[in-house]
Parts: sequence; structure tokens; C-alpha cells
Amino acid sequence: MAISGALNALKSSKLISWKPCGRVQQTLKRRVEASGTTLHSGKSSTVRLLPELAGKGRYFYFNSKSIPASIDYAQESPLCTTLSNDGVKIRTVEHLLSALEAMSVDNCRIEITNLDSDDSDLDSEVPVLDGSARDWVERIEKDGLVAAKDECGNDCEKLAPYLNEPIHVSKNDSFVAAFPSPKVRVSYGIDFPQVAIGSQWFSLAPLEDSLYAKEIAPSRTFCIYEEVEHMRKAGLIKGGSLDNAIVCSASKGWLNPPLRFSDEPCRHKILDLVGDLSLFARFGNQGLPVAHIVVYKGGHTLHTNFVRHLNDLFKS
Repeated sequence: MAISGALNALKSSKLISWKPCGRVQQTLKRRVEASGTTLHSGKSSTVRLLPELAGKGRYFYFNSKSIPASIDYAQESPLCTTLSNDGVKIRTVEHLLSALEAMSVDNCRIEITNLDSDDSDLDSEVPVLDGSARDWVERIEKDGLVAAKDECGNDCEKLAPYLNEPIHVSKNDSFVAAFPSPKVRVSYGIDFPQVAIGSQWFSLAPLEDSLYAKEIAPSRTFCIYEEVEHMRKAGLIKGGSLDNAIVCSASKGWLNPPLRFSDEPCRHKILDLVGDLSLFARFGNQGLPVAHIVVYKGGHTLHTNFVRHLNDLFKS
């Protein structure tokens, strides 16, 4: 088995050690496609996931522009994660990237097409589907994966970033912290005392024994009913509905039960986190740091700030 030349670019540091994770890089066996309404713009788009060579990693392709799924291209945006390059933006990438990272789709070309606007558009958005990552996981499982080959037809060993020292980022009483660990574990806490969601914690090792597909992928995005009007006035969640989100009201409780899990909101936060941390991936290697990652009252901005901090420390 040959090791990709890109491997040499992954220099281990005091903070991070890149180590083999016991398998080769993978890609899709064949094209995977999904279409639907987008959460924030309310428009429709189609996403095509295509097989890619080992070492190429994951990247979006829209309007003749390529945008790597990397923290270097992440842009702050409300209630979602956005990637931007040369004036072109792709919004709400987190659920799709979460599924690709957790299912070990290490190399993938992600083509996106707007269905109800012209070719001059500079913005697009990944369809929200049912508000979870379940549809992506099922499509990937149905069509399957294969070992990704490099340009010479060789396998490439997959590496994972092992954390050697604790690191953290915080804002007010919210934080993301990571501690050295022999495997990836995520512990996440949320607190919404004004509604029935209340305080929830959930912990698991998302990359082990299909736990992500069973315990995390089905969890849907959620919102508080009393905040919907304010978000729509801000130009957000125009495509949101009871079909693609679970909605909790301060006075009426859950408006569209049943929940898939009693702690579905907390599990969905882990889904988002996996997608956001996948932005640390490079050259088709694992993005999630091998560490115990503990988060309290996090969100996309805090998640991506953690990845930026990790990236800055890795580069220094």
C-alpha cells in the first residue's frame, strides 16, 4: 500500500500527532443525489455527491467555482455554517458534511445546482431534507464505499489528528474543550430553560460501531416557536416547516411530536458539531480530532472558532 505524497504535508506538532487510523481513505462507489427545499433561503437545490481520488478530500463545486470543505473557507453566518471562495457562497453545509465525515466518505466532489434561479447566482444552499442527516446516511449506505485510489492507482493510508494537549474556546458561559483521549468521544450539554427542552446532556463515541447512523443522524434541527417570526424577519428559515424541524413552544410544548429521541435537540447539536469539526480535515484524512470533546451551549460560531483555534495552533 502506497502512502499519499500529501501525507508529508501533515507534520505532527506539539499539539497534534497525525497517526494511521487502521484503514485506507475511501470514496463513494457511485454518484449519490438529493434535491429539496433549503432551510434559510427557502429555494430548491440539487446536490450530487461524486467519487473522487484519494488525497483530494471533500470540496463543493458550484457556478464553476471549487470550494474546499475546510476551515480556511468557513465564514461566520447566523444559524448555519457557510463556505465561501472568490465571492461564491454555499450555506448550511453542516448536516451533509457531518454525514460524510462520520460515514468515512473521505474524498468527494459535491456538486450543487440551484433549481429555481439563474446561472448568475453566487449563493447556494444544501437542501435541508428532513432536518437531520438520516437521508444522507441512508443514501451513502445504499450505494456503498470503495477504497479511494490516488492518481497512480494506489491506496492511501488514512490518518487521524490525535490531540496531545487540552485546548478550549469559550464565550460567556458557553465553551468547547478537548482533552487527549485514545478515541473520539463527544459530550454535549444544552440548556433551554424557557421551554420544555430544558437541560440535556448526551455523550457517545460517534465513529464507533455505527453509533452515528443509529443515535445521531436521525436527530432533526430544532427551534423555539416564539423566535420564528424574528428569524424570518432577519431573512432566515424561509424554508423551515414542521416537516424539516422540531418546534417547541413556551406555552404549548412540542408542536410536532413525537420526537425520535427524548433528547433529540442535544443529539442534533452533536450532529452539527461533527459537521463543523470536519472542516479540520485535509488531503482526505480525518477531520474530527481524536480527543474527548466537551461542549456546553455551543453553536456553529463557537464550533468553527474552535476549529480555527485548533488550525492556528497546528500551523504555528
